[in-house]
Amino acid sequence: MKSYDVAIIGSGPGGYVAAIRCAQLGMKTAIIEKYSTLGGTCLNVGCIPSKALLASSHHYEEATKHFEDHGIEIPGDIKVNLEKMIGRKQAVVDQTTGGIDFLMKKNKIDVYEGLGSFKDATHIKIDGKDAGEIEAKNIIIATGSKPSNLPFITLDKERIITSTEALKLKEIPKHMIVIGGGVIGLELGQVYRRLGAEVTVIEYMDRILPTMDAGLSKELNKVFKKAKFKMMMSHKVQSVERSGDEVIVKAENKKGEVVEFKGDYCLVSVGRRPYTDGLNAEAAGVKLNDRGQVEVNDHLQTNVSNIYAIGDVVKGAMLAHKAEEEGVFVAETLAGQKPHINYNLIPGVVYTWPEVAAVGKTEEELKEAGVAYKAGQFPFRALGRARAGGDLDGFVKILADKTTDEVLGIHMIGARCADLIAEAVVAMEYRASAEDISRMSHAHPTFAEAVKEAALAATDDRPLHI
Repeated sequence: MKSYDVAIIGSGPGGYVAAIRCAQLGMKTAIIEKYSTLGGTCLNVGCIPSKALLASSHHYEEATKHFEDHGIEIPGDIKVNLEKMIGRKQAVVDQTTGGIDFLMKKNKIDVYEGLGSFKDATHIKIDGKDAGEIEAKNIIIATGSKPSNLPFITLDKERIITSTEALKLKEIPKHMIVIGGGVIGLELGQVYRRLGAEVTVIEYMDRILPTMDAGLSKELNKVFKKAKFKMMMSHKVQSVERSGDEVIVKAENKKGEVVEFKGDYCLVSVGRRPYTDGLNAEAAGVKLNDRGQVEVNDHLQTNVSNIYAIGDVVKGAMLAHKAEEEGVFVAETLAGQKPHINYNLIPGVVYTWPEVAAVGKTEEELKEAGVAYKAGQFPFRALGRARAGGDLDGFVKILADKTTDEVLGIHMIGARCADLIAEAVVAMEYRASAEDISRMSHAHPTFAEAVKEAALAATDDRPLHI
């Protein structure tokens, strides 16, 4: 039986990053993955493939709706070859997961293909291609999450689908009904709306992106309505039934009336649940909470001292970059270092267009906590760069402490916000004031100037270009 310093169950962004950092720190490391490719949900059926389809559909929309404005005329019909688009997406996935294979070899990490389950606190049984048993002094649970469902919905994975199936459809839907106005539903809804599908979003809460700052929700809702999405807020889904190639969704609106929606596909995107199926955590004595999450302390250590857990399977935001930070954190903890993670500064991003990104506290959270704050906001349409590219939607909003001027939250929607948010994270990690950001030179013309201008607005209500 092979013995290791550390074994990781699950090879998503949390698991494979933990493995790399453990190996860098001199630990003999193994990683166990039940699927034939590494990378978990993110690389195979999540972040990466969805971004590939968002990129392809964005190009199509630009060609059909905006090229002419730029003096680019394409004779004849511009057509979507969905099979080729899905094929390109898969090629991107294959190249990315292949890169993880390379990183495992480079760092001399042993990879086992099969379902890893606890035999006891130091032994893992592997069922599958590399069947057997290994021993490890320390074990990291990184088994991730799976799409959630509503108890009364039967997912047939043909017409009533999850995000996994939505990434490999054989046809463009005529009418896609999306249950859930969160990140996944909005991103995939936008992919198919761009390609010509009618899209209806049904959300239980009174706004899309209910966990983000309300201003961001309002702006994105406005953009989606302009793109002719049907946005149904405050609707409680009661039933989803399939009849041949038709899906019928019944929901109760805020007046208590039952309304019916008919489409040819229904995407159920009501969040994700921690995945521990087959882990046999009880054999090691590891406690799960009533939500199915592995219980951990502030060091991501379970109630069994040599077993840790990271990523979607523990509390907190289900984000790939949060899992990566936790993977590094555990590896460095095992090496005797003293790493830190500030969970308030883990950014959240929605990869629609315009992109939505945020870090820190929302206005709603600050009001609830009774924190006196000031806000500065700057619209993208006042930027030269935004006008030059035609990306006018959105704004940057900075929230700062009314007394100290320390930045408490930065919220943005617009072109390239997924990248711009990193500036906000850096500023807040170093406890910058709004004035600090306002006094830093930002290249012109860039989208980043909106951050400087919002900081000026928050500092003393003195933006320069509005």
